[in-house]
Amino acid sequence: MSLAQALWKSNLDGAQRTLAHPFVRGLGDGSLPVSCFKRYVAQDAYFLEAFARAYAFCLAHSRSRQDLYDFAQLIVGVLDELKLHAAYAERWSVDLAHVVPGTATRAYVDFLLETARTGELGETIAAMTPCMRLYAFLGQTLSRGEVAPLYADWVKTYADPGFETLASQLERLLDTHAVDSEPVRANYRRAMELEYDFFAACLS
Repeated sequence: MSLAQALWKSNLDGAQRTLAHPFVRGLGDGSLPVSCFKRYVAQDAYFLEAFARAYAFCLAHSRSRQDLYDFAQLIVGVLDELKLHAAYAERWSVDLAHVVPGTATRAYVDFLLETARTGELGETIAAMTPCMRLYAFLGQTLSRGEVAPLYADWVKTYADPGFETLASQLERLLDTHAVDSEPVRANYRRAMELEYDFFAACLS
């Protein structure tokens, strides 16, 4: 079992907890209030900008030409997500230019960027991988059931094979650059907890 697989397996309880959260379930069955989704779009756009910057730190500390290609592709993936959020913002009149990060968003962003600034590539990737793997898991799981039209685009985006490819790409980088250590395990676990807090905050 690879390190990425082992970390996912040991944190599957956190993924299942997030899947069971009313916010995520509401994305699938359409019961999530639009006001909560609008809050999510704004907060997630703010977070994704930080996520792209964390990838940029990884690129700066990369060790091979292949790393440059891989992190560049992952940054493009984040930019594509931001385009999707811009479309949501236009559809539902969400102001993305003046987002004030909530407590959960700020905690996640601070954790991510503080980790990335250390230059410890494996530990940074460990802090970023749960976001990608969790979203692929949520999208794929929700897509296997009946999906209401209201948020079907969201489910489709994260269930798409292209997103799975990006998540797998980041996991391969984790296996390449990280070792099974307490900081790596702690960063992975902390990111999974922050994901749950993020969804919960958008529903409150």
